[in-house]
Amino acid sequence: MLVYSTPPLDHAVEVTGPLAVVLYVSSSAKDTDFTAKLVDVYPDGTGYNLQDGILRARYRQGYGREIRMRTGEVQEVRIDLHATSNVFAVGHRIRLEVSSSNFPRFDRNLNTGGRNYDETTWMVANT
Repeated sequence: MLVYSTPPLDHAVEVTGPLAVVLYVSSSAKDTDFTAKLVDVYPDGTGYNLQDGILRARYRQGYGREIRMRTGEVQEVRIDLHATSNVFAVGHRIRLEVSSSNFPRFDRNLNTGGRNYDETTWMVANT
C-alpha cells in the first residue's frame, strides 16, 4: 500500500464534487486491481474513510472490452471515487491510500486474467 498524507492543515480545506485518482502503472500480472481511498485523518491519528474506489486493470478502457496488462508497459488507470463534500478541519490531514486490493469490500483478483470466481490458483505480481 502507498500512503500519501499532507502535514497537519493550518487552515480548513473544503473538497466538494466528483473525485478521481489517475495512476500510471505497470504490472507483471495479466490483470490486477488498483484501489484508492480518500481519508480524513483527525489530530489524534484516527482516520475516517470518505470515499473509495477500484478499477480492474483489464477494464481500464471501458467495461465493453478486456485488455490484459503486459509486463513493462505503463498504462493509465483512472479510479472513480464518485463524489464527496467534506471540510478537512484545521489540524487534520488529507490522506490518499493506494493499493491493489480492498478485500472483502471488493472481490478478489487472482491476477491471472481469468474469471477469478472459479479459479483456485493465483499469480503474484512482482512489478
